[in-house]
Amino acid sequence: MLSTNFYLHFMGNTEEAMNFYRSVFGGTFESFMRYSDVPGGEKMPADNQRKIMHAALPIAGNQMIMATDTLESMERSVVFGNNYHISLEAESEAEVDRIFAALSAGGTVEVPLNKTFWGAYFGMFADKFGVQWMINYTYPKTQ
Repeated sequence: MLSTNFYLHFMGNTEEAMNFYRSVFGGTFESFMRYSDVPGGEKMPADNQRKIMHAALPIAGNQMIMATDTLESMERSVVFGNNYHISLEAESEAEVDRIFAALSAGGTVEVPLNKTFWGAYFGMFADKFGVQWMINYTYPKTQ
């Protein structure tokens, strides 16, 4: 596998969510397309044309967070559940602390940061958009 990408579906606040993630991870969007940019988009209601059809933000190597606005006019909806997490493996405890603090702001912490029995520094939370995350740093093994 060359990469793992995360595709998120939002009910109209994709732009806000993706700008938040960019503020945490840095970088620039590889793609940021509105429904008005696609063939036939001009036929959509004006409020739908402004919504995000596809956004892609590289976060590490070949990995990206991608997202879209789910449109009720297309008879689709988003139901947030507990059947997903985005799992990030950090390079240090300091990186875990930074990412955890930034992404969990305004969200709900499920497992506070702590040293684990499996030899890692780990925490879990849902961010303010309901997206669930696991942040992990695996300690180097000693000989």
